[in-house]
Amino acid sequence: MDLFEYQARDLFEAYGVPVLQGLIADTPDEAEAAAAKIGGVVVVKAQVQVGGRGKAGGVKVAKTVAEARAHAENILGLDIKGHIVKRVMIAQGASIASEFYFSILLDRSNRTFLALCSVEGGMEIEQLAVERPEALAKVAVDAIEGIDLNKALAIAKAGGFNDELAAKVAPVFVSLWSVFKKEDATLVEVNPLVLDESGKILALDGKVTYDDNAEFRHTEREHVSIAKVDPLEAKAKALDLNYVKLDGSVGVIGNGAGLVMSTLDVVAYAGEKHGGVKPANFLDIGGGASAEVMANGLDVILGDEQVKSVFVNVFGGITACDAVANGIVGALNSLGDSASKPLVVRLDGNNVVEGRRILAEYNHPLVTVVETMDEAADKAAELANR
Repeated sequence: MDLFEYQARDLFEAYGVPVLQGLIADTPDEAEAAAAKIGGVVVVKAQVQVGGRGKAGGVKVAKTVAEARAHAENILGLDIKGHIVKRVMIAQGASIASEFYFSILLDRSNRTFLALCSVEGGMEIEQLAVERPEALAKVAVDAIEGIDLNKALAIAKAGGFNDELAAKVAPVFVSLWSVFKKEDATLVEVNPLVLDESGKILALDGKVTYDDNAEFRHTEREHVSIAKVDPLEAKAKALDLNYVKLDGSVGVIGNGAGLVMSTLDVVAYAGEKHGGVKPANFLDIGGGASAEVMANGLDVILGDEQVKSVFVNVFGGITACDAVANGIVGALNSLGDSASKPLVVRLDGNNVVEGRRILAEYNHPLVTVVETMDEAADKAAELANR
């Protein structure tokens, strides 16, 4: 579960991470009142669980209360990569001298934790990692030893901090490790971590992802409101679907996490020659999914305005291909005219011949059956780019 920025800010404050004042607002009136309470220069920040807010117009500096209200009016209701802004945070302004980057995450490939650190902040960390990888330190963190002050100093030095700055940021790294460990997080990120003109270190923007597998240890989290979550994700969760919304335009549905992950890669690769289209979601209906689950999955994906085409990629095993085909037929029948997006279907495995026969006999104008995974991905990307 991802927290919104204001929730991460509040969590940081509870663990002693230095932050500035921030108040939430759901209306322009509330934004105006929050700006008046904080006083001085404030920043109006869209609360959405997606990056690129600033470029999309979701982060604005306000020097007066009237400006804060005007910015809130413009940002509330804004569509940022398919996420509608329903809440803003009015954050106290900062006089920034330098910007840095720091995060702790779960390194699944190496089965450990990893700290990422750079004295060069203020830009897309992915861009920095690609263009100047030597500027981003990657330091393994032992799950037992964690990050104490000595380890924090070593991480800071690896990230390019001089002795004076390292001494300032190291205690903050230790506090952020406490957040990561005690909250059972898989990611704690601060971008930017800043040095202000008075010499203080501040966490100006935070991202925290909880490990849902540890939810049983945190019953107190019931008070944390996630009511502003994307409605499609809420709908999928209610239907017990493994769904994650992404930024692309090709809806993806498959059975089995490994197959779906592979499908995302194949769609992204195919999309490079079709206008750069990308996957719109991750949706795993599971190895033993029924026709009803397939229908529910299609209902969620077809309800995403961002989706232009859908790639259904199923390898029949426990669930045979004829059951999958019947699920597709049932979903399209129930959706009726609201199903207006093309579906590219690749079936293989158990009872594949019967599954393909069912879809051929159904002969729906939106459905194209393609035999191979690569060809199906290419067709879905082509249709999304039309």
